[in-house]
Parts: sequence; C-alpha cells; structure tokens
Amino acid sequence: MTNAANAYARVAQTTSSPREIEAQALLKAARQLQDVMSNWGKADVDVSGALLFNRKLWSILLSAVTSDESPQSIEIRQNIANIGTFVMTQTAEMQIAPKPELLKPLIEINCNLAAGLSGRA
Repeated sequence: MTNAANAYARVAQTTSSPREIEAQALLKAARQLQDVMSNWGKADVDVSGALLFNRKLWSILLSAVTSDESPQSIEIRQNIANIGTFVMTQTAEMQIAPKPELLKPLIEINCNLAAGLSGRA
C-alpha cells in the first residue's frame, strides 16, 4: 500500500463511527466466509482462519451488547444475543463437521447486520 493509501486508511478509521466500523468488520468476516464457501475443497482455503475471525468478532459484539453499559434497548440486546448464540453454535458445528452450506447463514447474518448498521437495511 502506498503512503497516501495508508494515510487515507488511518483517517478513515479515525473518522468512521463505531457503527460503521462494526459494519465494516462484519462485511470483512462475510467476505472471508464467502471466499471459503466459493473455494471449498481447494488446498489453500483457510476455513479455520475465517471461522476464527468471525468467532472473535461475534465474541466482541456479544460482550458489548450484554454489557450493562450498552445503550441499546433490552429487546435489541436480546435479539443480538440470540443471533450471536446461533452464530457461535453454527461456527462450532462447522468446526466439528465442515460443510460449505453451513456458511451461508453466517454470511447472510453478517451482511444483513452490516446493512442495518450502515443504514442500508
């Protein structure tokens, strides 16, 4: 990356809202999972890496939403926690018995939540 591109990336990170940063992280996780699904069976596909990134991201989201300091209503917090529980369960199932079709709901959830965070839903 050029120096100008690096500078732009740093400014974009510092000027983005927390919601936009969360949306970008969810889209990054969705892209990684989509790449795994699209290239299933190829030797260089990093299934574990994509699942790990998604699991870490959802751990952070779950921690934030279940915190007493979360500004969201209890209903929204509960809905996100329920979705997060599904994501974690689906991820564990994928690690135990990998099947590409198990990735589709994870990708859709990440994309839909990112769209909602960005105001595109």
